[in-house]
Amino acid sequence: MPNLVLLPGLACDERIWEAQIPALPSVFDTRVSDAQRHNGTIEGMAAAVLRDNHGPLVLCGASMGGMVAMEAARQAPERIAGLALLGTSARPETPEMFTLREGAIEYFERGELRDVIEPNVYFAFHPAQAADEVLVRRYLDIVLGAGAQQLISQNRAVMRRPDARLHLGSVRAPVLLMCGDDDKLAPPECTREMAALLPQAEVVWVPACGHMLTMEKPELVNAALNGWLAKHFG
Repeated sequence: MPNLVLLPGLACDERIWEAQIPALPSVFDTRVSDAQRHNGTIEGMAAAVLRDNHGPLVLCGASMGGMVAMEAARQAPERIAGLALLGTSARPETPEMFTLREGAIEYFERGELRDVIEPNVYFAFHPAQAADEVLVRRYLDIVLGAGAQQLISQNRAVMRRPDARLHLGSVRAPVLLMCGDDDKLAPPECTREMAALLPQAEVVWVPACGHMLTMEKPELVNAALNGWLAKHFG
C-alpha cells in the first residue's frame, strides 16, 4: 500500500486537512508534509517530500501543495502511485500575479500582514463561506500564524514555480482533479487545462465553492477523495 502524503497550500499547515484526516481510510499511512516551511522553492519542497517519505506515494496537494505534487512527479515519476490535485494550477506565474505578489511582499516585510490577508478572504472563499465568521477566523488564524517570513518565502516560491504543463502529460498514475466552481485563485480553466493533459484524470467540480475546498466543502471533498482512493487502491 502506498503512503498517502497531504500537501498544504501557501501559508497553511495540517489544519486545512483536519476534516479529511479522520475520514481517510485507515489502511493508509497518512502524513501531512511540512516541506513548505523549510524550503524556498517548489523544486526544493518536492525533493524534501520525496526524501522524507519512503516507498510509493499518493500525493494529495491543495493549491501550492498541488504544485509541489506535480513537481515531485517530474522528479521521481517511478515513486508516484497517484496524484490528487485540489484547487491548483500547472501554469507558471502570470506577470499580473507576479506584480501583485511583489506588492504583498512589501506589506509582509513591514509586518502589515492583515492588510493583505484579510481582504484575501473574499478571493479565497465562495461568498457563502466568506460570510461564515467561524470559518474565516480559522483561516485567518492559520495564515496569519504562518508569520511574515513564511508568507514571503512561500510567495516567492510560487512566483518562481516551474511550468508543470511541460511534463504533466507524462504522468501515468491515477489522477484526481478537484476544483471549486467559483475558485478565483486557481480558476476552473486551470483544471480543464490539466485534464486535457491527463486523459486518465477524474475531474470533480465542487459547487458553490471557492479556493479553500478542504475547509469550505469538507464532506464533498472527503467523499470524492475516499471514492477515488477506494477505486484505485482498494
